Amino acid sequence: MTPVTIVGAGLGGLTLARVLHVHGIPATIYEAEPSAEARTQGGQLDIHQDDGQFALAAAGLTDEFRAIIHEGAEALRVLDQHGAVLLDAPDDSTASRPEVLRGDLRRILLDSLPDRTVQWGRKVADVRPLGDGRHELTFADGSTVTSSLLVGADGAWSKIRPLLSDARPEYVGTTFIETYLYDVDERHAATAKAVGDGAMYALTPGKGIVAHREAGNILHTYVELNRPAEWIAGIDFTDAAAAAARVAAEFDGWAPELTALITDGETAPVPRMIHTLPDGHRWDRVPGVTLLGDAAHLAPPSGDGANLAMFDGAELATAVAAHPDDIEAALAAYEAALFPRSASAYADAHEVLDLCLGDRAPFGLLDLFNGVRVGGAPGSRLETATPVRHM
Repeated sequence: MTPVTIVGAGLGGLTLARVLHVHGIPATIYEAEPSAEARTQGGQLDIHQDDGQFALAAAGLTDEFRAIIHEGAEALRVLDQHGAVLLDAPDDSTASRPEVLRGDLRRILLDSLPDRTVQWGRKVADVRPLGDGRHELTFADGSTVTSSLLVGADGAWSKIRPLLSDARPEYVGTTFIETYLYDVDERHAATAKAVGDGAMYALTPGKGIVAHREAGNILHTYVELNRPAEWIAGIDFTDAAAAAARVAAEFDGWAPELTALITDGETAPVPRMIHTLPDGHRWDRVPGVTLLGDAAHLAPPSGDGANLAMFDGAELATAVAAHPDDIEAALAAYEAALFPRSASAYADAHEVLDLCLGDRAPFGLLDLFNGVRVGGAPGSRLETATPVRHM
């Protein structure tokens, strides 16, 4: 049975390794970070029934997933820039996309794998084909390994993608600036009230403030701006106070309980420039290698990215298990389904970004939340959308 070499210990790579393990197929993940605790893992994710939850079921982790759900977090509010409420939808426990912290989800996946499945501190410096579907990976420390089946699960700036495609991520003209507030009910009561118990969207054409209440009395915010790369580069984010003031100036006249999410931030603001791969990104079949998650189909954040990465991992593992003696048949079957799925998600993600920051903001997003058909192909996520979690 061919062992699987995975580059990247994100949610997609971990799901792939776990579902392979369920099927008795060995895998090793090489991860550049020095440990599982090397950095925080981002905010909350809503896990969808048809992809993220499906993948976790394939991994045999549904009970563990249910144990980490943040109850009540599917509440939703949409405000205007003056703080007036345009939509207030409490969590009535009937929605199908429960919220979990990304770090908790990663932990249950890591805990489900055999010891030493993940090799930490192994940053890929180079990869080259050896023929017959084999590849040699060289790491930053000079060590090498040879793969028979190589999977790039290493995100937007994948080192594995160039084996398959010349495509590179391009900036879409939107940047999200990340901030946090802590102990919000006691220290930031007006802002906590404005955000509510779940997600809050305050959007106008070209800019907005999106915040989400996380477990532990935390507000996690993404300030969204359509700005050229040069504008972002002109802000010195190493000077946290000056950067926050510069970003807040873009929201002059907005309600103070909203701008406090920027000005009162208790961590340095972090810019997240949004990049995507080209529409319809695909590649010809190359023996012994494939991609999943953002490495394969990077798109604007729309709440689908983590779910799709986990689904990719589960689907690839299932294909390998179905063709244990014919890896090329497994990869061909996986990619035949991956490409149209990715194209649909890509179109939906760009549509969601336009609903949030386009000319109709916030009313296009309100239509989406109220069940009005706003775009997307029949059967797409936009037909059955629930609150959009950006990151």
